[in-house]
Amino acid sequence: MAQVTSGATRWTRPSSTPPGQGAAGPGLGQGLERRHLDLIALGGVIGAGLFVGSGVVVQHAGPAAIVSFLVAGVITVLMMRMLAEMAVSRPVVGSFYVYAREALGARGGFVVGWLYWYFFVIVVAVEAVAGARILAGWWPQVPVWAFGLGLLVTLTATNLVSARSYGEFEYWFSSIKVVAIVLFLAAGLLWITGLWPRSTPGLSGLWSHGGFAPHGWVAVVTAVVPCVAFYTGAEIVTIAAAESRDPRGAVEKAMRTIVLRVVTFYVGSVFVVVAVRAWNDPEIAISPYAAALRTLGIPGVSTLMNLLILTAVLSCLNSALFTASRMLFALTGFGDAPPWFAQVSRSGVPRRAIVAGTLVGWISLVAAVVSPDVVFAFLINSYGAVILFVYIAIAASQIVLRRRGQAAGEPRPAVPMWGFPWLSSVTLALLVLVVVAMGLLPQTRPQLLVSLLTLAVVLGLYELRVRRGPDPASIVAPARERT
Repeated sequence: MAQVTSGATRWTRPSSTPPGQGAAGPGLGQGLERRHLDLIALGGVIGAGLFVGSGVVVQHAGPAAIVSFLVAGVITVLMMRMLAEMAVSRPVVGSFYVYAREALGARGGFVVGWLYWYFFVIVVAVEAVAGARILAGWWPQVPVWAFGLGLLVTLTATNLVSARSYGEFEYWFSSIKVVAIVLFLAAGLLWITGLWPRSTPGLSGLWSHGGFAPHGWVAVVTAVVPCVAFYTGAEIVTIAAAESRDPRGAVEKAMRTIVLRVVTFYVGSVFVVVAVRAWNDPEIAISPYAAALRTLGIPGVSTLMNLLILTAVLSCLNSALFTASRMLFALTGFGDAPPWFAQVSRSGVPRRAIVAGTLVGWISLVAAVVSPDVVFAFLINSYGAVILFVYIAIAASQIVLRRRGQAAGEPRPAVPMWGFPWLSSVTLALLVLVVVAMGLLPQTRPQLLVSLLTLAVVLGLYELRVRRGPDPASIVAPARERT
């Protein structure tokens, strides 16, 4: 139910409030504007991994890494289209956590919500460490943990102010990333066409160093597995949209343009890298974009790339704090998290939920300094396949809810999944296949095994939650939908 307060629509709880939720009161604010959501969606898939980690994929698959990124992009696009169908039809706080609960039951929702929260609190730690190491490279006299703490405190403070504050920072972080990618693509195009000074035009670099797929097509297919992880973050807009004045319009626009973003930013930029610089150059594995820019003769490449990577790191850290807090807040709506985290500030910010993510991130940061090869390495592996489990649940939820809607005679969704039901089933099968491939590949098997342990722990927590409290399936959700 919506309540108008000072001209703004606020989320409130109905009279049938779940146990421990408290009386009806102000909920999440709506400080995010359309421009914020556009850039959150646009920059959500551009992480530091694109600028650094993509080089490992190129070294593994050769120029055919273009195909690996394209296939992974198609899988992501299909999954996001399935999510878009649900999110546009029903924009709700918690997004796919709520959909999973409706489609897969209380256990499914609990697992999806907590896995997603866990994934992003580990991302908080990973990005804080990455940013701290970049800054420590410039000021080696300052310890890494101090820089990491500084980054956590700064961006936590930003998120504590308001959703709009988060949106403004993310708007500018994402703008820098997008502009950098566009300029990189433009420079690469000029090089390929011979319009760049002292360039070597043409596309011979795609096959002149051992062929297009020098390690065979099996390597190209297996490279799809790590590529899928690069696209993580595209779904954040469906969570952020709940704090905008037009959640349906924001999600619909973002989802309709995701194909262009995926092709342009990922596939296009990797194409430029392997066209400009030999794929087997050792520098490609370290920093593919810096290697390509050195070929172009851009001065100060190292500094420029460090600044760009730092921007991407800060963007991911900022979004991870926001996303984890909103998922934790959503979990309280069904009694799946302590009601203590449901309290919001006057500006509509779940401050306790934000601080919880920061504290876990700080503990993980300490682990990265004290025990980088044991404890922190374990944490990194423990979330490696978690996001894939969530994506599988999203795909399964769409199939169940769409069939349920058809049986009930509901109208066709505003943004329907293409080729339902067969393409939805194919998408679900592809996501499962990626998880299976992780178990078959030696380099990703540890991540899958420890991630399965994480899944087992969450399932165990659900059983404890059922024994200690009322049946989660009997709890009525608070009315957090826009009416």
